Amino acid sequence: MSEGAPAGPLLVVEGLNTSYGKISILRDVSFAVGAGEVVALLGLNGAGKTTTIRSVLGLTPPRSGSIRFDGLEIAGRPPYRVAQLGVGYVPEGRRMFKDLTTLENLQLAENGRRGDWTIARVLEHLPKLAELRSRKAGRLSGGEQEMLAIGRALVSNPRLLLVDEPSQGLAPLIVEDVYRILAELKAHGVAILLVEQNALLALKLADRAFVLDSGKIVYSGSASELRADRERIRALMGLTDAAVEAAAPPPAP
Repeated sequence: MSEGAPAGPLLVVEGLNTSYGKISILRDVSFAVGAGEVVALLGLNGAGKTTTIRSVLGLTPPRSGSIRFDGLEIAGRPPYRVAQLGVGYVPEGRRMFKDLTTLENLQLAENGRRGDWTIARVLEHLPKLAELRSRKAGRLSGGEQEMLAIGRALVSNPRLLLVDEPSQGLAPLIVEDVYRILAELKAHGVAILLVEQNALLALKLADRAFVLDSGKIVYSGSASELRADRERIRALMGLTDAAVEAAAPPPAP
């Protein structure tokens, strides 16, 4: 999808305020995700990224604000209702049934739902899972568990996938595999809201980006422009000069 404002936003968040008890976490957060678009939600630890995803899902209901999915207000709806509308979730830490096999985890997530993303199709796109279909999830590596978490979300046939910290704790080569899978999903028209501590990695995949700082949006714009703006990345992400120089694209000739 081309960069810029999304055509026909699938998810629209406006004036979101979320608290844990008396502690305010999100302050007037507003953003949108277009159909088939990848949006990176970035920021330092504690900025409010995961709370934003939890608010959209209904896991942490917002104190005020609007969350519309395909034009329908979902703020405060229970998580299972949000999921039924077509919102998938790949949580931080994977959180699967470790005593069940790979296949059983997928079957439990599918739960009779019908759509293009069948278990057979997921195993075709994630062949490593097909090899591990009989292995218990608790015996999978971190990268294999991340793939299973993605596959588990896909069999619910989401129109929007919320992905929280997919590279956390994984070796670089495994991270490449995970991001290859996310790129394939993007090519198949699945919209993705991507929360990622590795900002430069997320910006390579995303169309647009939002940066949170202390619960407020402090940047909104093109992912490629943010990735090329070394000074802004350094200031907003707390990255070292060496990290920015190594990952930022070279200047145009």
